Amino acid sequence: MTNNLFGFAAGDTWLHRLSGATKLLAFVGISLIAMASYDTRFTAAIVVMSLILFKMAHIHWRQIRLVVKLILVFSLLNLLTVYLFSPEYGVSLYGTRHLLAGSGYFTITQEQLFYELNLALKYVVTVPLALLFLITTNPSEFAASLNKLHLSYKISYAVALSLRYIPDIQHVYHQISQSQQARGYELSKKAGPLHRLRGAAQVLMPLIFSSLDRIETISQAMKLRRFGRDKKRSWYMDRPFAAADWAVIAGTAGIIVVGLLLFRVNGGRFFNPFR
Repeated sequence: MTNNLFGFAAGDTWLHRLSGATKLLAFVGISLIAMASYDTRFTAAIVVMSLILFKMAHIHWRQIRLVVKLILVFSLLNLLTVYLFSPEYGVSLYGTRHLLAGSGYFTITQEQLFYELNLALKYVVTVPLALLFLITTNPSEFAASLNKLHLSYKISYAVALSLRYIPDIQHVYHQISQSQQARGYELSKKAGPLHRLRGAAQVLMPLIFSSLDRIETISQAMKLRRFGRDKKRSWYMDRPFAAADWAVIAGTAGIIVVGLLLFRVNGGRFFNPFR
């Protein structure tokens, strides 16, 4: 389906062949250090690395365009809100004030723009990593990897079901949307925003009830198969750690160490170019 928000897409790149546990550890580790650091050079380098990995994973724009657009809108709204509530927070943060425009409450300073640039980079840095993880990780193999990390197989299986359900719920959404459009609810770009919002509400309720019905069906099927009776279980798609997995884990540890060392160099989490 070309209209998917995101979901696992089979491939034969080295990123696809990594263990799900490796990709999870890398995603969590790099995301945490990138969110903690306000060093623009460090987060920008991680953004560049993420885009290179995107290219290597052969991920196409059509697979991610909708989710990227949604995140972009929410990010811009958040940046605008930060400015409206505290236009000179960057001034208090960096200790200097270089006025570019404005007067009174609403001013534009170099410090505030630099602070909001750092916030924007934080939004950008986590999105490619999350999409890489979701698109290149087979849910069944990921569940086996989580269990290998001594996480309960019940929780591992629940995570796998959640990831596997993403493409299904998108497919159901498009089916319901097309049905509603056939009944006269215009949801395309031709309709106005309010009309499209009312049409989307007509899709939401059937989607919720359809999802609840699917959850009940899966729950009953698992109970009939006595899922959870034993303390352990075997995995059909278990993948052992290879040399590439250990190399990625070592690289992730190296990135975290660099981020922590920058805390010491900068005298804290913030890189201040105005000093």
